[in-house]
Amino acid sequence: MPARALEPAGVALVDKPAGPSSFAIVAQIRRMTGARTGHAGTLDPLATGLLLLLSGRATKLAPALVGLDKRYLSEIALTGRTSTGDLEGELVGPHDPPAEAELQRALDGLRGEIELPIPTMSAVKIDGERAYRLARRGVEVEMPMRRSIVYALDVVGYTGTTVTLDLRVSSGTYVRAIAAALGGHCITLRRTEVGPFAVAGAVAPEAFEPGLLLTEADVLARVEAAA
Repeated sequence: MPARALEPAGVALVDKPAGPSSFAIVAQIRRMTGARTGHAGTLDPLATGLLLLLSGRATKLAPALVGLDKRYLSEIALTGRTSTGDLEGELVGPHDPPAEAELQRALDGLRGEIELPIPTMSAVKIDGERAYRLARRGVEVEMPMRRSIVYALDVVGYTGTTVTLDLRVSSGTYVRAIAAALGGHCITLRRTEVGPFAVAGAVAPEAFEPGLLLTEADVLARVEAAA
């Protein structure tokens, strides 16, 4: 590897917009720095929020970051599932929203250790291809189950037909799967925290500059302090 590909080194906190894939954001930052660039966990194209991007020598930090707990904020429509788990897909089986007491019982069942199918609109690979790409082409596949932990699932907004949830979850948890388990789909999905790092400290991809990179020592110190 050319020496220049190892610098600048550090971790970037980037606030991903809806639309581009995480890999597109990685490529955008790589073009700006000329350094080897990776990530510590993807976001689906329609999701927004915090991405941890690793630059130069800091790409070796990936094993210490990929398994960190996550926090999300999601508004969920309670009137039916969609083929993609979000607004992009077709509505499947529209129904009346659950009564508030019924919703609370369903939420209670989604706290703690859970096992749910991985959504079709995810970045997981199925036979070597991203699931969301297969879904966009209309290819139907049987999605594997995923076991994870929901540490906190708090209602921060409720209209009767929608609920807004603040979720603290283990790595690998899919909020779209939780929405589907409630009989609904995500209207919005935003990652607000990854371990000790918050989206409040992130910048839009176009506002990134190498001087904003967190040092390897700073990143490891934050992770150790939060453990």
